[in-house]
Amino acid sequence: MPASPDYPELEEGRRHWRYQPAANCLKDQVILVTGAGDGIGSAAARTFSLYGAHVILLGRTRSKLEAVFDWITARTDTEPVIVPCDLQALNDDSADALLAAVDEGFGRLDGILHNASLLGPKVAVAHYPSDEWRRVMHVNAYAPFVLTKALLPLLQQSPNASVVMTSSSVGRQGRAYWGAYAVSKFALEGLSQVLADEHENVNRVRFNSLNPGATRTAMRATAYPGENPRQVPTPESKMDIYLYLFEAASAGLTGAQLDARDWNGPGRDWNGPGAPASPG
Repeated sequence: MPASPDYPELEEGRRHWRYQPAANCLKDQVILVTGAGDGIGSAAARTFSLYGAHVILLGRTRSKLEAVFDWITARTDTEPVIVPCDLQALNDDSADALLAAVDEGFGRLDGILHNASLLGPKVAVAHYPSDEWRRVMHVNAYAPFVLTKALLPLLQQSPNASVVMTSSSVGRQGRAYWGAYAVSKFALEGLSQVLADEHENVNRVRFNSLNPGATRTAMRATAYPGENPRQVPTPESKMDIYLYLFEAASAGLTGAQLDARDWNGPGRDWNGPGAPASPG
């Protein structure tokens, strides 16, 4: 495994991994990570780069993206790229511009981790501000649709492309007061399943949704202000499933609804079109 002595969170997180990928399992892959400046997105970007990927860092806050960029360039031989982008303003034109930039810079795209999300207010639907509903739905559901649609031509050229939609338990079973956040995650689940069905047996692009479960992030702290963050798993402790979903070992896995808390390794605990029986 890649050494990361100055990334103690990853070193500690590896102790909880149930799957140990090869050291260069993502070598020379090009992966777009949204929300790459913080939380799960930052951890994924750093981890992917340590395992050989060239990461496109998309996020709203340039200073956070620059910190991740600097970390990656100082510790790996990969070539990260910063894409400052407020997903609230994303449209077809800006997504097409990103396609052109990725094509010119790399000539390929092997994966997208749709990680960026807004929580929105935790209030009853009867009291939910319409403008806030529109904003959350745009970032959490509309933006992944626009980005995926625009970037499909490059993904289809990859021999083994993977698109992962970050879901939530409230996107699989609705819960009071989670409002637009929950509804947007239901939408992502549907988008992932529709895309998986459309592309199955057509090309090698695979689409899966992943519920990371309780994770120590700023959004989690906002949603659960009374919770002790030290008792919540770090993003790094869950990076094994993220690596697996983007490496070649997961080829053929599509249309799955995965849960990082229950996942036990390759080929286990997933369902989807044509899902094989779990081994063992």
